[in-house]
Amino acid sequence: MLKSSYFVLLLSLVSFFGYGQNNGLFCDQIIALKRTIKINHYQPKVVDDSLSTHVFDLFLNSLDEDKRLFTKSDVAQFEHDRFTLDDYINTGSCEFINNYTTILSARLEDTKRVISNIETEDFDYTGKDTLIFKPETTFKYFNNDEALKNYWSKRLRYNILYTLVENDSVLEHIKNDFKALESALKPKVIQKELCKLEELKNRLGSVDNFVKEAFLNAYLHYQDPNSSFFNASEKEMFVNALSNDQLSFGIITSKNDDGDIIIVHITPGSAAFNNVDIEVNDVIKSLSTNMKTLETYCVSDEDVLAFTSDQNHNTITFKIKKQNGTLQNIELTKTKTKTEENTVFGYIIEDKSKVGYISIPSFYSDLESPNGLGLANDVAKELYKLQKENIAGLILDLRFNGGGSMKEAADLSGMFINRGPLSILRYSNGETYTINDMNRGALFTKPIVVLVNNYSASASEFFAASMQDYNRAVMIGSATHGKASAQVIIPIDTNEALGFSKMTVEKFYRVTGKSHQAQGVIPDIILPNLYDGFNTQEEFIAYALKNDSIAGIQNFPKLKKLPIEQLKKKSLSRIDNDATFNALKRLNKLIIKNYFELDTEYPLTLDNVYSEMIRYKNQWNTINTPLENHSARFTVKNTEYTKEIISYNDDKKTINQAILKDIKTDIYIEEAQRVLQNLLNLMPQN
Repeated sequence: MLKSSYFVLLLSLVSFFGYGQNNGLFCDQIIALKRTIKINHYQPKVVDDSLSTHVFDLFLNSLDEDKRLFTKSDVAQFEHDRFTLDDYINTGSCEFINNYTTILSARLEDTKRVISNIETEDFDYTGKDTLIFKPETTFKYFNNDEALKNYWSKRLRYNILYTLVENDSVLEHIKNDFKALESALKPKVIQKELCKLEELKNRLGSVDNFVKEAFLNAYLHYQDPNSSFFNASEKEMFVNALSNDQLSFGIITSKNDDGDIIIVHITPGSAAFNNVDIEVNDVIKSLSTNMKTLETYCVSDEDVLAFTSDQNHNTITFKIKKQNGTLQNIELTKTKTKTEENTVFGYIIEDKSKVGYISIPSFYSDLESPNGLGLANDVAKELYKLQKENIAGLILDLRFNGGGSMKEAADLSGMFINRGPLSILRYSNGETYTINDMNRGALFTKPIVVLVNNYSASASEFFAASMQDYNRAVMIGSATHGKASAQVIIPIDTNEALGFSKMTVEKFYRVTGKSHQAQGVIPDIILPNLYDGFNTQEEFIAYALKNDSIAGIQNFPKLKKLPIEQLKKKSLSRIDNDATFNALKRLNKLIIKNYFELDTEYPLTLDNVYSEMIRYKNQWNTINTPLENHSARFTVKNTEYTKEIISYNDDKKTINQAILKDIKTDIYIEEAQRVLQNLLNLMPQN
């Protein structure tokens, strides 16, 4: 790295005159956040040396997570702040942040220069250098400039070899034309890495913004991992994710291999849908309002989403590059659009009995509706349609449901029990409040199976726990995420320009007084899981709230115990002899071995990279074949009402066919259907 004293001095001056101008806002944010945490957080931590050292580690990790930018000398310099961040917070001092912004900016530029300079060098693929693969936890900061250059030289060479094999799996083809293929690919691979660095440089608008928000988030994440800082755009995006009706342009974007932001989906009925000039696969070159323009080259898809989600950007001019190469400026104004991902539909699964199936993606709510109608209301409508089809039971799928509105979770729980307490909230002062189902009677009284996995969290766990405590449903799958806390979005100051916080303000407990915090809701029947051993649950996240218990409710109107042991025995027998579930177990072990526990090295040659890639690919294909070819014996179809609705819309027909296929090939849904069939046999309905 070119770290001359002149260069460092120049950057220091830029820091003083450039970044320092914005520090007034940052100082105010620190003061406001400290006050807000103390008043509102469920378990605020003392601002002392202990807080300082932990926030320091979180902050540094968020700036350079893979340890590929900072050097050991940089980190040694930062270490002076390890026990002084608490002093800065207590005094509202914020000039310390400039050092991090200055050095991160410098390292980004240094890395870009190193990568750019490498492009002129001839790469050595003879095996003189060795590739070393280690688990991420063993990553270390670079010792010096030579280590940085050596890393990028090997990484770029590996990326080139990897891409060549990915493009053509016949080794002889690559060898026969290696020089030309390598020469053509090299600048593309280098440009891709430069673009990633440019994205980081432009994240949140500037390195300065990125560093400051990283610190505010580190401060909040030390309180607990579910508390975080939001700027106005991030707050808007989060709120929209919890609503099935939102103001939007109706455009979903993605980044292609060339670094372009392309339109991958247009929501039916949206502003974009109603404009004939905008199409899927169009490239977005820039976004402009009266006040601001975002050029999309080397900008992340997340930053594009933040720009379009900004509540101040209700009208945007999209500069679009069509597939024929022409450019168009298209002005769109946000309209209220129903979010497809936050909408539920009921399906019929038929084998020996006819049962209903509903996948619940999140516990969304219409935040602008006077009645707050959302997920529970939508499920009620689908249940009505399913019951018209005379279903004997119901499968509710909560896999990958990260939560949402607790009110929706309570309303949904109340649809399946007669009446009674659902959960106990506990506030920071120790007071408790019992959430009750106040509506006598149940909307659906037949047997239920609920599918969960380790990505089912928060409101999902609220619902799953209440169903389990009331003996209302059989829970199958894997232990859930383990988040038994509730957050609210609040401005950190009366001046909302300072930003917002999603802050943990309470914990919730099962009616028994037990908690699933950091443990998860344990299913009645545990199924093999592709994500076993990934350690993504709350218990593996630093500073997660601890599990505890409180006094529960002794007498609540739970139902007669379900025949869990009989169902478990039958399910276990099926799973042990099921080729697809056994394949899934082997696939899980393959992923763990090759991604989480990989610890190997070999000479950097085309032959070695090829053999490693082909070995893994062949293993994957062999194991994955039973899963790819699996098809359940049941039939799956739409309700009569849904058939009529989709008959008028070709897009909906296409999406519907894909969903029907997914249901039929999903081994978990198949096992849920078998468990439900066993339950129906053991509990015959009148």
